Amino acid sequence: MAKSETPITTSVQSSEHLEFCLRLTRAYSTLTRRLDNSLSNLHGLSFSDFMILYYLGRATESRLRRIDLAERLGVTASGVTRSLMPLEKLGLISREPDPRDARVGYATLTTSGLQLLKYALVSIEPIA
Repeated sequence: MAKSETPITTSVQSSEHLEFCLRLTRAYSTLTRRLDNSLSNLHGLSFSDFMILYYLGRATESRLRRIDLAERLGVTASGVTRSLMPLEKLGLISREPDPRDARVGYATLTTSGLQLLKYALVSIEPIA
């Protein structure tokens, strides 16, 4: 900065609503990090993986259309498809086509996935 220049100072004011959103985001990040660490260390799962297993475990017949799972997770349909691939390779979920509509696919919790979900629930409950 040249000697003749003066620094520009701005005062940024924020509303209560913005401050609340920022605090909420920080709390979510902190909680997610704690849950991620615990689940990863004990079960080899991320919190995102856990949420997939959790929503499938609560669904009728432990299965959901991929689009419905994406909605619950707050991600896109392609995002949920990418998230399902590793879980499918591990045998925790399976994919099923809809016999009546080729455009529809289901994610189903396997027996192994259900067992891991039960163990993870026991581990995650004290943190929650």
